[in-house]
Amino acid sequence: MARKNTRERAIIKTSVISILTNILLVGFKAAVGLAANSIAIVSDAINNLSDALSSAITIIGTKLAGKPADRKHPYGYGRIEHVTSFVVSTIVLYAGITALIESLKKIIEPEAASYDAVTIIILVAAIVVKLGLGIFVKARGREIKSAALVASGVDAFNDAILSTSVLASAVIYMIWGISLEAYVGLVVSAVIIKSGVELIREAIDEMVGTRVESKLARQIKKEIAKEPEVGGAFDLILHDFGPNKYLGSVHIEVPDTMTVAEVDKISRRITAKILKKYGVILHTVGIYSINTEDAEAAKIEREVREMVFSHDDILQMHGFYLDKTEKTISFDIIIDFSAEDQEKTYREICDEVKRRFSDYRVSVTLDVDLSD
Repeated sequence: MARKNTRERAIIKTSVISILTNILLVGFKAAVGLAANSIAIVSDAINNLSDALSSAITIIGTKLAGKPADRKHPYGYGRIEHVTSFVVSTIVLYAGITALIESLKKIIEPEAASYDAVTIIILVAAIVVKLGLGIFVKARGREIKSAALVASGVDAFNDAILSTSVLASAVIYMIWGISLEAYVGLVVSAVIIKSGVELIREAIDEMVGTRVESKLARQIKKEIAKEPEVGGAFDLILHDFGPNKYLGSVHIEVPDTMTVAEVDKISRRITAKILKKYGVILHTVGIYSINTEDAEAAKIEREVREMVFSHDDILQMHGFYLDKTEKTISFDIIIDFSAEDQEKTYREICDEVKRRFSDYRVSVTLDVDLSD
């Protein structure tokens, strides 16, 4: 709980600094833009205003996401941060569209801009401030593992680049008298719109549900496989319930000679170890029993494995078990999402194994490629 509160305070403090800095920049840029009749500078000011609003919403979302779990929401409110990201992304997109409309108006009905030394000094100062803010926010976000703050830091860097383009157009106008600021405003707005669309797509992906992070999935499976009795870890599923809060399940292969009590000890040991090391709650550890004292079963497994992997797009086969008493063979397979026809490949494998081992009742489960 203390760790969560520390993270929450860090996000809020950093967001407040970002808000105050951006409001300051909005005031200076808006004043300079209006005085110089520059739509490019005004568009840049609008972008800073959207950044300030985004940081404010981030604070609200962080506070709501930190609410404790209750009867109606037993997993807590962590996913509110994903909703917050979507709202912030929409604001960024709106700011870009607004700037685009204003830029087009200036192109259709051009008005002469008026730059001076004060304008240039303020723009240079704004660029320096934005670069500093970007470095600070991004570093803080990485430190506390906040994707929202890291994104804000990157956005600040992008703002500095955009402000540099506005500065360049002002210098060109002052030296050569060529007015490019409406077109620069167009470019600035296009970049903002692109950023907004990308942020919306990322927010939607988070709400819909994405694949388990490859590195985390491999680390968890590797850690589980270190248990001497475990033959392998499979079917890892993790549900994201907010920042650094994963709940999930996994299947493990264990010898068929183990007792229920022994399996229970392994399951509890794995759950405790993964929670302590990765902060992931494995609420279910499923069991695959594997043949360990039957040479014929091992021979049949090798043969079945060769048949399965003779097909293209097979990623994995696991959970093989042969029961001579019940005359059953069961195993799971995973077929790549890129396969032209998963169902066809699955049916072919089922038919081949059933024909080869007609004395057995064959059960093949088609698992989903959920994690690396």
